[in-house]
This record gives sequence, structure tokens and C-alpha cells, in this order.
Amino acid sequence: MKKLIIALSTLAIISSCTKEPADLTPTKSTETKTNFLFKQYYDGAEVTSSDFGTTQYTNAKGTMHTISKLQYLVSNITLHKVDGSEVNLGGYNLIDLDLPLSRYYTPMKEIPAGTYSAVSFTFGFDESDNITGEYLDLNAASWAWPMMIGGGYHFMKFEGMFMDNTSNMTGFAFHNGTASRVNSDGSRTAEPNSFRVKLWDYEGGFTIEEGDNTTIDINMNLAEWFKNPITWSLDDMHMMLMPNYQAQKMMNQNGRSVFTLGFISKN
Repeated sequence: MKKLIIALSTLAIISSCTKEPADLTPTKSTETKTNFLFKQYYDGAEVTSSDFGTTQYTNAKGTMHTISKLQYLVSNITLHKVDGSEVNLGGYNLIDLDLPLSRYYTPMKEIPAGTYSAVSFTFGFDESDNITGEYLDLNAASWAWPMMIGGGYHFMKFEGMFMDNTSNMTGFAFHNGTASRVNSDGSRTAEPNSFRVKLWDYEGGFTIEEGDNTTIDINMNLAEWFKNPITWSLDDMHMMLMPNYQAQKMMNQNGRSVFTLGFISKN
């Protein structure tokens, strides 16, 4: 009997010290993140701040120019499902090529799993969001649009130097925002000038699953600002464009072909 008790005690000790092997299979995160990466090109050649002031470009008019600044704002990014429903992520992002991390934008709102066919956003702010003094970070970034020509905020600052028709290098400031029309009595009437951009995935759409970390590239072709549908003459319009109603409306037209949907990747 004594031997039996000893044997049972030994078995109990061995059992208590033996653990199931740890499950080393990695668990998939249930947190779904969707990131947007804004990339800039000039007819296929990527543009970064290292190109500022040195790389020469030729626009559709045949004018050589450089770039010294590029900042622009997008808001209310929306994903469109193949079933026609939408997910509006809200918010806004100011892209500044001098601040490379600003090209990355991760909305606070998670995106439901599903298959999506398109991405859309507002270039600048629409009328309901374009409120003077509303955004502290934009105020600090000197992003305000003058009250005398409509108030609110800039949509874009695109600047550089170009070779004018006298073969001299001259500065240009291609600034976009609210359009302001001069009335017959000299007063001004402001008009909303933002526009929606919708970028389709023509390869059947893309799927987001629970736990995915998806990055969607949004590409801007800077050359399009000068060529489609209006061939832009920097000799005629290169400075004082903010109060120029015609220039602001022309930018609105040309901006609609500037963006394309780039790579969609998962980490």
C-alpha cells in the first residue's frame, strides 16, 4: 500500500509540472487600418522635395519651370462599395512635400470589411467645412484664404520659377481656393470652388478584411494642372491668381484630371 501511495504522489507531481506546449501560431489582429499615401508625379517622374529648385519640367505650353513648394488639402475621403453603399471617413489632410510624413493619412474611423470599387474625396473644403478660423492646425500653417476674397482656407499652394517669354526666370504662385467674382459696383461675391474627385478601381475592385492593414496610393500628376482641358500660359497667369475669378475657375476645371488611383497593398 505504501508503494502505491508513493507512485500516485510521483505521478501527481509529474502531471502538475507538465504543461501543454505553447501555441506559436501568430494571431491575426482584429484591428482594421486603412492608410492613404499621397504621391506626386510630373508626367510619370516622381516629385519630392529633393527636386525643389533644381529639377526642370516642361509644361504643355512648352514652358520650362521648376518647383519650390507644393501643399494641398483633401477632405471627406469616402470609400464606395460595389453594392453602391458608401463609407465616409470625414476629416482632412494637408499634404506638404517639405514634410514627407504628411503624405500619409490614416483616418480615425475603421472601414467595414467588404469589396470596394472606388475612392472619392473633396479637393479643398466644401462650403460647409470651409469656415474661417475653424481649424487650429491650419491657422498655424498660414493656410487661411483672405476674407476679402471669400475667406476660409487655401486648397493648394503650388509655386516655382518659370522661363518667361523674355527668357528671364520669373516666379509663379499657383494658389487655389474660393473663387471671388467682382460685381459692377466693385464689391465681390464669393463662390464655392472645391470639387469632388472619384477614382475607380477598374480591375474589379479591392477587398478589405477584418484585421487588414491596407495602404491606398493616391497619385497627383502636377503636369495636368497646366494642360487638361485648358493649356495654361504662365506668361499670362502666374501671380495674383487668388483674387482672379477666371484663374480660379480654370484651376477648378484642370484639377479634375489631376488624380489617379495608384497601388493598393496590404501589410
